[in-house]
Amino acid sequence: MKTNQSHICKKLLLLISFISVFATSSFANERIGRLGLGFSNQFKSGIPALSFKIQKSKSTALGALIGFDTDTSSGGWGAGVKIFRNIFDEPQLNFYAAMLGGLINKKQGAGNAAKTGFQLDLTLGSEFSFSGLASIGFSFEFGVSFNKVDDFRIQTVGDSFIVAAAHFYL
Repeated sequence: MKTNQSHICKKLLLLISFISVFATSSFANERIGRLGLGFSNQFKSGIPALSFKIQKSKSTALGALIGFDTDTSSGGWGAGVKIFRNIFDEPQLNFYAAMLGGLINKKQGAGNAAKTGFQLDLTLGSEFSFSGLASIGFSFEFGVSFNKVDDFRIQTVGDSFIVAAAHFYL
C-alpha cells in the first residue's frame, strides 16, 4: 500500500513540475529594473510629454514626465513625477494606483504673460501588453485631478491608452 501511495505522489510531483516549467509564459511581465520610454498626454496644459517609467520592485514603479511647446501664443511646459503602486498582476496586465505631481506652464496668447501652476492627480489604472509584444506597455487611468493655472479646479480624469501612456521597455 505504501508503495502505491509513493508512486502516486511521485507522479503528482512530476506532473506539477512539468506544468510549472511550461507555464512560465502565463505569469505577468517581468519589468523590474527595466526603463520604459514613451509618451503621455496627461498634463492639463494640453502639452504632450515624454514619459519615463522604471519598475523598482514588484509593487512599486517611479515615473517622470517632461514636455514643452515653444509656440509664442499657446505654448508652455510641464514637468512632473509619478509614483505607481501595483495592486495586482495578471498575465500581460497589472492594475495600479498612481499619484502624479507636477508643475505646468501655459502661455495665455500673444503678448500675454505665461502662467505657472500645479497639477496633482490621484488615479487608478492598468498597464497591459499583448502576447509577443511584452516590451510595449499601454496604460489607461481614471481618477481625480487637482490643478491650477488660472483658477483652482477639481476634475475627474479618464485617460485612454492613447492619452495616459505608452512605453517601450529597454
